Amino acid sequence: MREPLTLDDFARLARGQLPAATWDFIAGGAGRERTLAANEAVFGAVRLRPRALPGIEEPDTSVEVLGSRWPAPVGIAPVAYHGLAHPDGEPATAAAAGALGLPLVVSTFAGRSLEEVARAASAPLWLQLYCFRDHETTLGLARRARDSGYQALVLTVDTPFTGRRLRDLRNGFAVPAHITPANLTGTAAAGSATPGAHSRLAFDRRLDWSFVARLGAASGLPVLAKGVLTAPDAEAAVAAGVAGIVVSNHGGRQLDGAPATLEALPEVVSAVRGRCPVLLDGGVRTGADVLAALALGARAVLVGRPALYALAVGGASGVRRMLTLLTEDFADTMVLTGHAATGTIGPDTLAPPHHAPPHHGPPTAPRPAPHRDRSHG
Repeated sequence: MREPLTLDDFARLARGQLPAATWDFIAGGAGRERTLAANEAVFGAVRLRPRALPGIEEPDTSVEVLGSRWPAPVGIAPVAYHGLAHPDGEPATAAAAGALGLPLVVSTFAGRSLEEVARAASAPLWLQLYCFRDHETTLGLARRARDSGYQALVLTVDTPFTGRRLRDLRNGFAVPAHITPANLTGTAAAGSATPGAHSRLAFDRRLDWSFVARLGAASGLPVLAKGVLTAPDAEAAVAAGVAGIVVSNHGGRQLDGAPATLEALPEVVSAVRGRCPVLLDGGVRTGADVLAALALGARAVLVGRPALYALAVGGASGVRRMLTLLTEDFADTMVLTGHAATGTIGPDTLAPPHHAPPHHGPPTAPRPAPHRDRSHG
């Protein structure tokens, strides 16, 4: 097959290479997958306003996030167990992102140690954290991240337990025995091969916003809140002292029926009022998607599943190509909409009403063929 030209190409190729249950674990969402579908569909309804004779030779695609200059407003979102996609796992992803100067957010459930990932990286690393019932487990991870050179922590705030993911339940999915959470031990690691059941035993459901300050005090690192979709939660996050917010619905894997992230973005940006940067993940597949997110107030976007698809297809070189395609597409979109620098991208770049109402049709990413043991209702 020809070399991939789009992020969807990587998805199609990866589906052909991964075991069916592993594909479902990565590609699937919660419930009837309405939110999973909406994430991409809302981007698909955006219409851009082109500019004739923009007079731009090479746009400046860079942005500043938490004091670091990123070459493009794109990073890799936290996704568990990169080893499911390729034996080289998280170090390969870190090396690919680092080669382009782009950041990687490492998952709590990485299959390689924080230190090993850091040795492979040459661009900003952030660590995503869940809060375990034993708070010292989470605080210890934060201190290890600091000592390994990670630049920020990303506290996931929408997951007292993982959502009801029907594909995994129907498949009886379990993480293969050779892939384990390399940074967890004891009760935090016990039973982690079955992520849904494990989360209900291990995660602290009593978690509140005071934990942001505890994380910051324990590590000395800035803390972002990931999983904010509403103005009240944005206000609470800012009041708690977060350094940034990630507008996210966990890739459609938590509350099915929650809004698409691009739908939620304007409300969150309005509530934040510039007091901290706002990022977005969920459904970003093209340069136009990146530009739409920036037009509605995001500082940058994170992509999750595409990184694992690219890793499955080509290892580190696959991830590097995927990121290159996305950032080059974004640069082209900037020129065609008349933007020489990211700082000029605003709502007037989008045709009213800026984005469409939520759409609950099938997602645009490839999905498993209908099967009596994998029916989605």
